[in-house]
Amino acid sequence: MKRLLLLWRIARKDLRLLWFALRHPGRPAWLLPAVALLGLFALEPANFAIPLIGAVDDFVLLPIVLHALLGLLPSRIRADFGPRDSPPDRWPSGAAGRHGR
Repeated sequence: MKRLLLLWRIARKDLRLLWFALRHPGRPAWLLPAVALLGLFALEPANFAIPLIGAVDDFVLLPIVLHALLGLLPSRIRADFGPRDSPPDRWPSGAAGRHGR
């Protein structure tokens, strides 16, 4: 279970990088069709017909394929993606009490 959570933590960072890469002016031409195919793969009919295979598909294969796809991005795009483009994983410790509640 810990490995699955780690895989999804990596996928969360990968989704942020994917969003950045899709908006980047120097994105490669193959990125949009590859993301469209990945989206179709996520919505394939086997997910609904055979739920167990669909769950394995969505929770294991999709993050792995997404990570591999982003590994093919030019290093320039990955270098441009920095801390300013990804929100912090946790809120600052005093953020909850600032509104006087």
